[in-house]
Amino acid sequence: MPLFERTHRFRIYCSRVVPGFIQTEEYATALLTRIADFRQAPNDVSDAVQARLDRSRIIHEGDHRFALLVEEDVLYYRFGTPSEMVEQLAYLLAVMALPSVSLGVIPRTAPRLMWPLETFSMFDDVQVEVELLTAQVNVTQPSEIAMYGRAFSELASMAVYGSNARALIAEALDSLG
Repeated sequence: MPLFERTHRFRIYCSRVVPGFIQTEEYATALLTRIADFRQAPNDVSDAVQARLDRSRIIHEGDHRFALLVEEDVLYYRFGTPSEMVEQLAYLLAVMALPSVSLGVIPRTAPRLMWPLETFSMFDDVQVEVELLTAQVNVTQPSEIAMYGRAFSELASMAVYGSNARALIAEALDSLG
């Protein structure tokens, strides 16, 4: 939590899931349950979900800025029931209205300037966390952090924002019936 509290500028790119800061409880439960099952790990999902929700309060507090990018496919990957996905997508729309949040969606049809990457989170220009299948890598080397910053900028330039992003989310919502 101290890293989150002292970070002013968050830049988060997710190619496969909704960013943790803006996951609903049901979405996080479904996702973390699948991860625990796949890893054959002890089932501490309820504690992990609560920790994630506790961390996510930071999006509503303090002087933090969040630049969030997701690939359009994230809107369609189903974790949880259709109604839980509706709730998650509706929450994305609500979060977009927060003054501290910029949510960009990279359309499937966008000309690719950068290939889809693994999920990464940048904490100011101090640290990058990269999520891999079996581990989380913490990058602190300034030249590597700069490379992630450059990648984030490239990805952000392909994204749509505002009403165009809301339209993509609405299409995903419509697909759920």
